[in-house]
Amino acid sequence: MSIAPVHAPVATAPQAAQGWTPSSWRDKPALQMPVYPDAAELAAAQDELRALPPLVTSREILSLKQQLAEAQEGRRFLLQGGDCAESFSECNAEVITNRLKVLLQMSLVLVHGLKVPVVRVGRFAGQYAKPRSADMETRDGVALPSYRGDIVNGPEFTAQARIPDPRRMIKAHARSAMTMNFVRSLIDGGFADLHHPEYWGLGWVGQSPHAAEYQKMVENIGDAVRFMETLAGRQMQSLNRVDFYTSHEALLLPYEEAQTRKVPRADGWFNLSTHFPWIGMRTAALDGAHVEYFRGIQNPVAVKVGPSVTPEQLLPLIDALNPDNEPGRLGLIHRMGAQQIAEKLPPLLEAVRREGRRVLWICDAMHGNTESTRNGYKTRRFENIRSEIEQAFDLHAAAGTRLGGVHLELTGENVTECLGGARELTELDLQRAYRTTVDPRLNYEQALEIAMLIVRKRGAIVA
Repeated sequence: MSIAPVHAPVATAPQAAQGWTPSSWRDKPALQMPVYPDAAELAAAQDELRALPPLVTSREILSLKQQLAEAQEGRRFLLQGGDCAESFSECNAEVITNRLKVLLQMSLVLVHGLKVPVVRVGRFAGQYAKPRSADMETRDGVALPSYRGDIVNGPEFTAQARIPDPRRMIKAHARSAMTMNFVRSLIDGGFADLHHPEYWGLGWVGQSPHAAEYQKMVENIGDAVRFMETLAGRQMQSLNRVDFYTSHEALLLPYEEAQTRKVPRADGWFNLSTHFPWIGMRTAALDGAHVEYFRGIQNPVAVKVGPSVTPEQLLPLIDALNPDNEPGRLGLIHRMGAQQIAEKLPPLLEAVRREGRRVLWICDAMHGNTESTRNGYKTRRFENIRSEIEQAFDLHAAAGTRLGGVHLELTGENVTECLGGARELTELDLQRAYRTTVDPRLNYEQALEIAMLIVRKRGAIVA
């Protein structure tokens, strides 16, 4: 969903991979797939999805691919962030506005500090499916199918809610469309206007320890905009809008298949449910259904890379997903954990650099740092998140590679789900505003602190 006018080149994407079709994934082992009780109902839902309008355009997708290629070369920086899992009930104006605000404010900090354009990609408008560690969940001796996200079943622990329902795919498409439409309307209406970045504020953070630093940044940018316009003798309309794209984990393949289409004047097949789909760590097997599906679409794609991955496993995966070594095509999102990144990441960096593979390296400092507290809350420590990002910059610099972006789970809501940060949230604070249904997220203050950390760390390495 590129909000600004797109100036992408005419599509010259290669034809789909040999032997590939949108449904060829069905011949491969498919992990993390729900078992629908009625195959005819599933097929009917897919047919309805195929007839619905697409959510994004191929031109937007190709524009993002070009921007990601520039991020690989250090001429842009990727900020990818949003909720761990969207819910149908939170498809409302306040939640969507706050998500957009926090990403815009983080990108403002990054643009000001890094002096390069930022590629803004939201983890929303489709992030409705979640992988689970077990197919069944047991409470008080009762076993039911696990909750796999609102696109599959309901979070309520009842037999009826946990039945996979293919009609939920239609609801997910509708809510994704509503989210995209509202974001487009906000940005077209001047919400992201750099002439007025003060509009992006969130009321509850007025007393944030970083409020003064951010306000100074806003004033500096306002002064710079006014100076440039004084020199030009006119208002710079390009500062009224920003590019904004969407992403989600393309986990539920029946949904993704139904949204995969050919378009006029472009070769190959495009997933038109999102701009930037990714493969999770649990479904990244080279011979699996998800890799088979991803290898044939023309979107830029990414894959999560965990501490168990070896160079011998990673290089064939890269070749399967990006056989033409195309710039901007493939992102590798490493999520090692603060305790393991120094040992596990360097061999991968060295192998990819040595073999000349073109990839965009992205740091996910969230998923490798999840833990449970004594009082039963699933959380993440801000100190570990910060440490993994800092180490990632250092390790890439030492290897002669480039960290081109970050991938974060965050929210614009006043939640208390991650420990630490500027206000030093403790385990006692978790119970005050713990709202996530799946994974803990950075709140606004913590997210803004991460953006400032990235600026300082990258600036120190460049210097």
